[in-house]
Amino acid sequence: MIVPPSDTVPTIHVRGHILLDDEREVGDLWVRGGRVSLTRPSAQGAGLRVLEGWAVPGLVDAHCHIGLGAEGPVSREIAERQAVADRDSGVLAIRDAGSPSDTRWMSSRADLPRLVRAGRHLALRARYLRNFGLELDDAAGLPAAVREQARRGDGWVKLVGDWIDRSAGDLTPLWPADVLQDAVAQAHAEAARVTVHTFATETVDALLDAGVDGIEHGTGMTADQIGRAAAAGVPVTPTLLQVERFAAIADQAAEKFPAYAARMRRMHARRYEQVRDLYDAGVRLLVGTDAGGTIGHGLIAGECAELVAAGIPAAEVVAFASWRARSYLGLGAVVEGSSADLVVYPDDPRENIEVLRYPRAVVLRGEVH
Repeated sequence: MIVPPSDTVPTIHVRGHILLDDEREVGDLWVRGGRVSLTRPSAQGAGLRVLEGWAVPGLVDAHCHIGLGAEGPVSREIAERQAVADRDSGVLAIRDAGSPSDTRWMSSRADLPRLVRAGRHLALRARYLRNFGLELDDAAGLPAAVREQARRGDGWVKLVGDWIDRSAGDLTPLWPADVLQDAVAQAHAEAARVTVHTFATETVDALLDAGVDGIEHGTGMTADQIGRAAAAGVPVTPTLLQVERFAAIADQAAEKFPAYAARMRRMHARRYEQVRDLYDAGVRLLVGTDAGGTIGHGLIAGECAELVAAGIPAAEVVAFASWRARSYLGLGAVVEGSSADLVVYPDDPRENIEVLRYPRAVVLRGEVH
């Protein structure tokens, strides 16, 4: 391969306020050949482009479903549009939280966000949304299914921990405690982590006992369970855009399932208090939109705004959505030579979270979008 002379390599100069992490801020950063340089190049290169403003490492949607639509799996073309919408919102990395589509092809696309896949949701038959997950006929089959999905994903497995049991008329756990223990052990043996959808209080203790690595939604967690999660370092992804819909879900279910509807309304009413309790207890929070299914893509700014509305400082939300999430997922920090994945804003989003709705430039792998 012929390497072009250094003075012909295009250069991007990002200047203003570049927030690298909780401790580091610099005034200038350069991008050459898709990589970060924290020192001024001796030659600026061809086609110098200057981006000015407030820059942060690319945002992370930690609960997102690429390849999933309201009826189940979607075409490759629609999955691509979903990923582009997320990218253009400033999301440059996605932890996929379960998808019925095979999206491995996205790893070859430099213009799409980095995708950390969790394989398919694992649920019991008739105990989750139709066409969304891999439905098992018997709970005893969960450990083997977890092992298979761990091998198909990128280090994550997604379980459905509870869902409405129509015979009971309310949310109930899907998996016996001993099966959960075995399933999580199988994932860990494959060097994969397990995260679990849970709304119900009754599910959480068994999840923590089993050693799960993440909790999605967590709307039913009690103060004791929140304390356990904090002590164990188990992160929670609150998905407030999804929880905001609980009141409407309750209205639809009230006639047939009044106990379920009442529970959903209670969780909706205290959704902001729940998130503040998680934050105040020191639980690591991840920012996830739950895009896919019935929620659109590209809504990370709205999810961040909801967290601020719940009472979390905007500066903390920006950190949760950017460098802290990237660190947690093993995507690395912005350092000399790292991949240039940045979002530039006109103002400081730590002062006004609404700034996240208006990215001035999105730089993914060194290319401006």
